[in-house]
Amino acid sequence: MAAPEQEILLAPSQTGIQVSLEPAQSVFHSLLLLAKTNNLSGFGKWVIETRISMSAMEKQHHQLVMIGLYYAIQPERSWPSFLDYVDHLATMSPMALRDKLLNSYFNMPCLDVAEKSQRIVSDKDFQNLLSSVDSFLTFLQERFSTEHVDPSLESQAYAYIIDPPAMQVLIVNHFRSMWEKYLEAEWERVKPMLQDAVAAFTQVDYRPMGRLEAAEFITGQTLGESHMLQQIEHAEQVIFVPSAHVGPYLGGFRYEQAYGVVFGARLPEGTHYYAPDLSRAEILVRLSTLADDNRLKILRLIAEEGEKRSQEIIQQLDLSQSAASRHLKQLSATGYLIERRCEGAKCYDMNSDRLEDTLRAVLAYLSKA
Repeated sequence: MAAPEQEILLAPSQTGIQVSLEPAQSVFHSLLLLAKTNNLSGFGKWVIETRISMSAMEKQHHQLVMIGLYYAIQPERSWPSFLDYVDHLATMSPMALRDKLLNSYFNMPCLDVAEKSQRIVSDKDFQNLLSSVDSFLTFLQERFSTEHVDPSLESQAYAYIIDPPAMQVLIVNHFRSMWEKYLEAEWERVKPMLQDAVAAFTQVDYRPMGRLEAAEFITGQTLGESHMLQQIEHAEQVIFVPSAHVGPYLGGFRYEQAYGVVFGARLPEGTHYYAPDLSRAEILVRLSTLADDNRLKILRLIAEEGEKRSQEIIQQLDLSQSAASRHLKQLSATGYLIERRCEGAKCYDMNSDRLEDTLRAVLAYLSKA
């Protein structure tokens, strides 16, 4: 296989960290973001505008492919381009594609079981799982919380899972259509900026840093005690992939022996690498978080009264649970709020340093104009 196009790697270091363009994974993650717009706010402009422009049928197919069939389609290794990966999916055995999804489900523990089962999954296990749509839905609800299982969507997925050739055609045709209509031009537009991000991070010496310190330096975020932190600490290798669309959030993925993190494309602190498009992109992510009346009210409330529980914020500002959740996730991801667990609830406090850093970034960018 030819080397991935324009891939730039960090020199080996004791941290086991690599920063890479990863075209297939990057595009795949942008597609995933298009399926998440109802749950999170703050994604890049392209994500919002593309989601709005998609037809009702495209949206339906997209949710089905990216959510209902997710474990069949996630890339498991690096590819030179997104189309190379789609071609791979097109040449796979339909049964192998189906089994990839089902094996992923079986390798997840039930919610009330601490450890994964070590038994070998058999054809009989698959047959029992797929014996009826009710059996399939019950199986999923044992592995995911009820709120994360959409019976209507998963019933549609079931109809394709029991017909692997039809499932393969749906996936491949949808990916090729989305690439041609929405992604090809966008990838060519953002690729130079992403290459600049990777090149800038190659100038950093990571040898004095520990794994966690390096991860937080690259992403620009505090990882706390998150599930992602645990994956980063235990993986043999960690691959960081810059994205023009993920906004303030982080995305995770897994290759064979490596764990991957998708992060908002940015310049590392202290770099002398000149990339005004990257500086502007990071500033826009931060300012877009502040450009909302409710989010400003949340910040003002906490600035005036100190740390607040999520329920207190909801009640004092008369917000719905879903709206408050979206706003608090975006404010926390951007770093303006510090989130912690307090007696079973989520509490939020102001991060004044982040606000001051945003003002400095704006001044620094304008001073170079």
